[in-house]
Amino acid sequence: MKFVSTRELRNRPGFVRELAQKEDLVLTADGKPIAVLLGIEDDDLEETALIIRQAKAQRALSRMRQQAARSGVSQATPRAIEAEIRAVRRKRKPV
Repeated sequence: MKFVSTRELRNRPGFVRELAQKEDLVLTADGKPIAVLLGIEDDDLEETALIIRQAKAQRALSRMRQQAARSGVSQATPRAIEAEIRAVRRKRKPV
């Protein structure tokens, strides 16, 4: 994977487009990664977007599970979970 700066994208868009057709790119700003550019075919756009969204959702779920395990929340009983839900609902203002 190659790294490309936002400046290079602005100044040499054709070059960056050619690179993206050959391999995946990491777009950087101030030396920090901000996006991934993936070369795709016209007929793959929807499928590729779906796969990326699914992967992001799986990663988010994995992080939540890790956080729950670290904090001990993953060991909560169903009764404790229901009690927490009731407490939060009581604090909400009626709509």
